[in-house]
Amino acid sequence: MPSPDDRVYSETHEWHKPDGDEVTIGLTRFAVDSLTDVTYVEMREPGTEVAAGDSVGEVESVKTTSDVYSSVGGVVAAVNEKLADDPGLVNNDPYGEGWLIRIKATDTSGLSGLKDAVAYDAGLEG
Repeated sequence: MPSPDDRVYSETHEWHKPDGDEVTIGLTRFAVDSLTDVTYVEMREPGTEVAAGDSVGEVESVKTTSDVYSSVGGVVAAVNEKLADDPGLVNNDPYGEGWLIRIKATDTSGLSGLKDAVAYDAGLEG
């Protein structure tokens, strides 16, 4: 299944979806499938300042714990509160209900270095 084309993708398998001055971040299907069952999600608190390239949280699975990185700088605007009770949403709907964090962006220059869906998917195949 191709990755959604309304967002951009990092080398570390996060997707970034800009919407006005906010950018929503989540994990790609490839990342989720690699992690297997997500058991716990912890993101930085709303109001926390982050720089492009910073880890903004962790996702734990039965296999490993992985950092989640932001390609934008700004302030954490929201975290997906549903994941506290149901971290499996990341597995079941990584591009929708399983989003992780929203950043009110002040520096979006990092988005220009990310891949579109076609390039991201091609990189997974090659």
